[in-house]
Amino acid sequence: MSHESYCRSSLRVAGIGVLLVGCLLVLSMSAAADRNVTEDEYVETAPDPGDEYYEAEASDGRWVSYVNPRDEYRSPYLGDGSGKICVILLNEAGDPIVGETIPETTVHIPTGDTLEWHSGADPMTVQYPVSEQYDRPLDADQFGTTADLPQGDGYMDSHCIEFHGLSETDEISYGQAEITGAHADRVDLVGYVQQQGTWDSDIDPLEAATSYETTGGGWTFNESESHGQVTVVFQLSTDHATATDESTDDRPLNTTDAPTASTSEPTESTNDSDLETVDSHRSIAEFAGLGILLTLVVLVATVVAIKQ
Repeated sequence: MSHESYCRSSLRVAGIGVLLVGCLLVLSMSAAADRNVTEDEYVETAPDPGDEYYEAEASDGRWVSYVNPRDEYRSPYLGDGSGKICVILLNEAGDPIVGETIPETTVHIPTGDTLEWHSGADPMTVQYPVSEQYDRPLDADQFGTTADLPQGDGYMDSHCIEFHGLSETDEISYGQAEITGAHADRVDLVGYVQQQGTWDSDIDPLEAATSYETTGGGWTFNESESHGQVTVVFQLSTDHATATDESTDDRPLNTTDAPTASTSEPTESTNDSDLETVDSHRSIAEFAGLGILLTLVVLVATVVAIKQ
C-alpha cells in the first residue's frame, strides 16, 4: 500500500469514527433537551436484607416491607386491618422527586375518624421538600418492577403514613387532596391509585391514577382483604413557564400568609431556579448545535480526502 493510499485510508477511518461520535453526541444532547425538567430525579435505592431500614418479606414472596418512622399501631389493637396513605411527586418527565424546587409547599389529605389516633393523620400533611422535613423522606417503593423484588423497582418513590391494628371490618376514608403554599400553582394533582389486598406495583402512576370519585375516597376491610392502600399522584406542571416574566420582577416576596394555588406569586428563589433551568437548557441546545457543526465539517473533510 502506497503512502498516499495509507493516508487516505487513515483519514477515512478517522472521519467515520468522528462522525459516529458526533452523531451520538447530537442524539444524547437532543434527548437531554427533550426531558426539559425543572428538578432532577431523586434516586435512592431500596434497602437490602440486613440493612437497618429493611423490615420484612412475606414468606410466600408476595410483598416486601421497609421501616417507616410514620408507621403506627393502634392501641388498643382491634385486629389485623392495616394500610397506607402515600404521596408521590413526579417531575415533568415522570420521575420521582422530593420537591426541592417547590419549598414552602404542602399537601393536605383529610382522613376519617378511623385514623384520628394516628399522629400523622387527621389530616395527613406532606411538606416540601420532604428531604429537609422528614426522617426517611421517601419510605416506600410503590411503582415499577424488578426480578429481584416481589414489589417495586428497587428505588424509593413515595412518602407514606402506615397504620396497623384496625378491625377487619373498619372503613378507611380520606378526603380530596389539596396543595397549598408558595409554589402550589406549579403542581398538578394527577389522581389517586387505590388498591385492596396485596399492592400491585406493576403499574405506571401517571397511567393508573384515577379521579377521587372513581376511588370512592376509601375502602372497607373484610376477612379476605385486611389491607388497603392509596397513593396520591402529583406532578410538576408542564405548563409552568420556565422563563421569568419581566412584569413580575419587582413583585414583593411572599409574606407570612401562605398563598393558595390561585394566588401564589413567584419568589426570588423561584426566579433564580427558573433562570438556571433556562440557562441549562440553552447550554444543552448550544452544545448540540456545536456537535452538529463539528460532524458536518468532519464529514465534508472526509469526503474530500477520499476523492483526492
